Amino acid sequence: MQPSHHAAVYPSHPPPLPFLVSSPPPHSMFLPTGCLLLSVLLFHPALTKVCNDRTKHGQDNSWFTRDGENLPIMVLMPMNESALMSSISQGIEPAVQLAIQHIRESGKYSFSLITKIYDTECDNAKGLRAFFDAICYGPKHLMIFGGVCPSVTSIIAESLEGWNLVQLSFAATTPVLADKKKYPNFFRTVPSDNAVNPAVVKFLNYYNWSRVGTLTQDVQRFSEVRNDLTNELEKANIEIADTESFSNDPCGNVKKLKDNDVRIIIGQFDENLASRVFCCAYNLNMFGSKYQWIIPGWYQGNWWEQANNTNCTTKKLLTAMEGYISVDFEPLSARQIKGISGRTPKEYEREYSRELQQKGVEASKFHGFAYDGIWVIAKTLTRAMELLRIKQRQNMYHNFTVDDREVGKMVLDVMNETNFFGVTGQVMFRNGERMGTIKFNQFQEGQEVKVGEYNAIADVLDLINNSIRFQGVEPPKDRTFVRLQRRHINVPLYSILSTITILGMLMAGAFLFFNIKNRNHRLIKMSSPYMNNLIILGGMLSYASIFLFGLDGGFVSDKEFETLCTVRTWILIVGYTTAFGAMFAKTWRVHAIFKNVKMKKKIIKDQKLLIIVGGMLLIDLCILICWQIVDPLRRTVEEYSLEADPQGRDIAIRPFLEHCENTHMTIWLGIVYAYKGLLMLFGCFLAWETRNVSIPALNDSKYIGMSVYNVGIMCIIGAAVSFLTRDQPNVQFCIVALVIIFCSTITLCLVFVPKLITMRTNPDAATQNRRLKFTQNQKKEDSKTSTSVTSVNQANTSRLDGLQTDNHRLRMRITELDKELEEVTMQLQDTPEKTPYIKQNHYSDANNILSIRNFTDDGEKSILKNHLEQKPQAQWGSMDPSRINRGPLEDINSPEHIQRRLSLQLPILHHAYLPSIGGVDASCTSPNGSPGSSPRHRHMPPSYRVMVSGL
Repeated sequence: MQPSHHAAVYPSHPPPLPFLVSSPPPHSMFLPTGCLLLSVLLFHPALTKVCNDRTKHGQDNSWFTRDGENLPIMVLMPMNESALMSSISQGIEPAVQLAIQHIRESGKYSFSLITKIYDTECDNAKGLRAFFDAICYGPKHLMIFGGVCPSVTSIIAESLEGWNLVQLSFAATTPVLADKKKYPNFFRTVPSDNAVNPAVVKFLNYYNWSRVGTLTQDVQRFSEVRNDLTNELEKANIEIADTESFSNDPCGNVKKLKDNDVRIIIGQFDENLASRVFCCAYNLNMFGSKYQWIIPGWYQGNWWEQANNTNCTTKKLLTAMEGYISVDFEPLSARQIKGISGRTPKEYEREYSRELQQKGVEASKFHGFAYDGIWVIAKTLTRAMELLRIKQRQNMYHNFTVDDREVGKMVLDVMNETNFFGVTGQVMFRNGERMGTIKFNQFQEGQEVKVGEYNAIADVLDLINNSIRFQGVEPPKDRTFVRLQRRHINVPLYSILSTITILGMLMAGAFLFFNIKNRNHRLIKMSSPYMNNLIILGGMLSYASIFLFGLDGGFVSDKEFETLCTVRTWILIVGYTTAFGAMFAKTWRVHAIFKNVKMKKKIIKDQKLLIIVGGMLLIDLCILICWQIVDPLRRTVEEYSLEADPQGRDIAIRPFLEHCENTHMTIWLGIVYAYKGLLMLFGCFLAWETRNVSIPALNDSKYIGMSVYNVGIMCIIGAAVSFLTRDQPNVQFCIVALVIIFCSTITLCLVFVPKLITMRTNPDAATQNRRLKFTQNQKKEDSKTSTSVTSVNQANTSRLDGLQTDNHRLRMRITELDKELEEVTMQLQDTPEKTPYIKQNHYSDANNILSIRNFTDDGEKSILKNHLEQKPQAQWGSMDPSRINRGPLEDINSPEHIQRRLSLQLPILHHAYLPSIGGVDASCTSPNGSPGSSPRHRHMPPSYRVMVSGL
């Protein structure tokens, strides 16, 4: 910087002083260089005497009494081009000269400011020595202006209170200097790095972002900003999901942010590491519509090209950087109103640009703050002069004097009252900190675009309409919003299966109607209609459970769902036991009758079968009640891994599924499965034992076996597949519903369809035996008579006792007729002309009756045997001896006499005995009728294998 008539550059290396080679105070042995020099400056007696002699502090304080006085201002900046941050200082001098010029041109100030520039070279030792030289060898300075390098500024600012000086910085943004206990005499026109934190919090609240993460370079400057930001976020109730710091390689920390689902990332790092951060973000796909980066805004232009030391190309960096928000202080106010200088910020900027062109230096982003800083000094000194003059007039009759301490305190108080509009906006201080304007820029298509600003004084965030362009259709979410999505059963699937279930229930209703309507028909009566009704009821209950299995939390509340869990379990278990219990009870009755001969005279009524089914249901109820009391079913929710939104929205889908479970689910299911399995095995055993029973109306063993086989296989497959597809409710419900529908339908069809077919094609087939065939006409005649004594059921047990009584009565009647027939035969033996007629008409009928070869079943054999065994042996033994001693022609037992007796006796037996075994009806033709007129007799072939004795 070239000195002007208003500024003087003093060397930082004046002639050596004798005291500088003397030993330092004992307490400064291990202090750093800057602190060592400061301790020497403060505590060395010779040095203090020299500085006091040269500056005469406390003696010459009459500067406020004279107008037109040149007031020197100490300016501390790095001026050496080789020094760090010297580029800032080179662009400051034109702004400072403009401010001094505008102050003079305003005519409102009775003094002129003279800037004395001292080169600190951004070095602690050199900066402190420059400050000492200004104190000792320069003019008496009223204020200090400057302080660019944080370390040098902090050392000097800490000693200002001892020198009663106030420092005003235009470029020191380090948050350390905000500590008023340590730096009470330090002010700055530029907002500190911490000033952006309230703006960032305001920006986060604007978009309702309540969860963020921080990524900080491990440097004191950035760490302090992060610590202050943490406090601000906690005050605003914003969650800090993760805090990461790094020194060189940020990729690991960036990945941790992603793993913690951090979407809004606030970065604190310089431009050299910013390129590495965004390269890692590109590789980890942490950019685009789901992420928002907020970084410092003080980077140099095109920093990504100058500081790209990564393996990512510029294109990749620009892709990852697209949309980031940068936050920094506003160098010039956007409000185009005239400020304290009488110029708008735009007008000042044009004048500043002309000065830069004339001097051939580059602009500094701090020039506006330096310009406003000179105006702050001018206003402060003016106000201090006014206060001192007022105080002097108040003490005009006394010798008024003022020392440096009083002046320093007065300047400090006046600085805190500063408030005016400058080129950088409203200038005011709060605890020495500038309450400035913070701007928000967004990186759009390779360049930063201003999108809004934050007024710290009014605490207002003003965003430019439609200027922020997010990568998605809406601002990014501050987290992966997880939307719980119930895995429910599809309505079309539920409708289809419900329709099939309704058809099954209608079929069951049709079977019930058929069973009730034909309950008195021999075919239905012999198959136990009450048990059939229970089978249908069990099937309908099983069908009804399908409707309940298809309901979930989407249709009912959580409490109702728990109730639903219990109800559908009860209905299915009770329905299964009712259907198969009734079926197995029927089979047990057939087994009891045909496998135990002692049971032939014992009646097994339906009431006993109902008691058996009730006992099975009672066991079910005991299990279910204990289950409900000890460990009831509860609604449990199983959540699955996150899934991407199928519609492409910035949300994640977490599917969940509702289950009916309890603590010991396996144990209770094992108990139920074991009981049902035993019931199935019992049914299989009964079906196998009764497989040879030849009466279809009684025996359903073949169909029961088929039903048990199909139900068992389907239940095993269904249970296994249902367990494997528990996370797929549609598949699980479809399998369970189809298994229930198939099992119920096949069971009902196997029980009732054969009966329907038989009723339609052969209504009397219930009385058929595999070995005894009747003609169609005789079946119509015998439709009201039972064909088998051993087929004991509710329809025939009552008739069995009656048949046995009739059998005994008829045997007695046969004995009486035998006697009468014998007497008649004796009377007819003298009329041989009638013998051919009797022989011719009855001989063949006798042979037919004696050869009933188709009566081979156990029950029929027993009846015939009972009859044959009742031979009137006593009659043969009680014959009159006179008859036995007669000759052949006169012997009643001669072949001729036997033939005559049979020709008359057997027709009578035919009409008297066969009704007792279901042969003919009692209303058939009389014994005197022709036996040959009976259709039954015409179809019986002759046989002589059966001997009827005792006739």
